[in-house]
Amino acid sequence: MNAVRYCSRGGNTKLLAEAIAEALEVNASSIENKVENNVDTLFLGGALYAYGIDKELTEYIKNLDASKIKNVVVFSTSWISKHAIALIKKGLKEKNIPYVDEFIYARGKPSEKELAKAKEIAKKYR
Repeated sequence: MNAVRYCSRGGNTKLLAEAIAEALEVNASSIENKVENNVDTLFLGGALYAYGIDKELTEYIKNLDASKIKNVVVFSTSWISKHAIALIKKGLKEKNIPYVDEFIYARGKPSEKELAKAKEIAKKYR
């Protein structure tokens, strides 16, 4: 079983989350929804805002139950840089939650090509 969770202020990360979820044949949910069941792969996304990731996403990661998650694929959108990927992975590492090196990223609003690539990556984890 897979799950998709995201934190999105402007909607760009949500678009990426929905593309990933479509490829996995699951629903994408905001981080307001905890991971309740065991998941093989959690796709977790957020964006870079000013100098960090959203405080709610930071708290979400701190409250993840590592025993329910086998693996994480991180995704992000940002106009500035891919730094959100590193920050999310850092939080996961602090919780001893395994993540893959591969990630999904779109600069700003995801293009059709970026959405297709996100789906392609997600399908590897079905």
